[in-house]
Amino acid sequence: MSNDNTAARALLRDKLLDGLRRAERTLFTRPAPKSAHARMKFLRTREGTSKSLAERLGVSRKTVDRYLSGATKKPQKRLQAALEQETEAEWQPQVKAQARQRAATSAGLVISTTAYFGFGSEGSDAGRMRDIQVAVSPSHAAAILAARDTGATDSELHDLVAEAIADAYFRVEGGGRAGLKVRIEAVERLDIAF
Repeated sequence: MSNDNTAARALLRDKLLDGLRRAERTLFTRPAPKSAHARMKFLRTREGTSKSLAERLGVSRKTVDRYLSGATKKPQKRLQAALEQETEAEWQPQVKAQARQRAATSAGLVISTTAYFGFGSEGSDAGRMRDIQVAVSPSHAAAILAARDTGATDSELHDLVAEAIADAYFRVEGGGRAGLKVRIEAVERLDIAF
């Protein structure tokens, strides 16, 4: 695999994971904590000890304690990003689990993307940039979510997303395109909705 192809798959993975995080954020029934103190306090209750929270965030235990006591209020950018990401990962797990279950069993996912779509030898269309919004089946949604949760490789995630879009958009009801091979490259945007 060429370096360009590897980079394209890594970019798709980043956009997919970011898209899933944004989609999960829209599910929240209550807003997640916003201040550094509130986020640190919430994460401390989830983590158990200041020491383990410090390891998780990549800071010292003293730093965690300063935020918990309110002595420090404004984190540096790296810590701010870590606090936001970890809080959202832990916030309302049952709401997120229910949405994932619904997507994997009955509702599927809606994927909106702007990307270059190319075709294998069976395709008659020339490859080009396309804006596509498509509802993917629950079976594809289940595979994508499971792969994300188990730490699938860039290549595995890329192939799952490409197959889901190909089935839902390019191979709709067979239509003589059942064997169509679809490539996704140059992903500019990728949004997901539950």
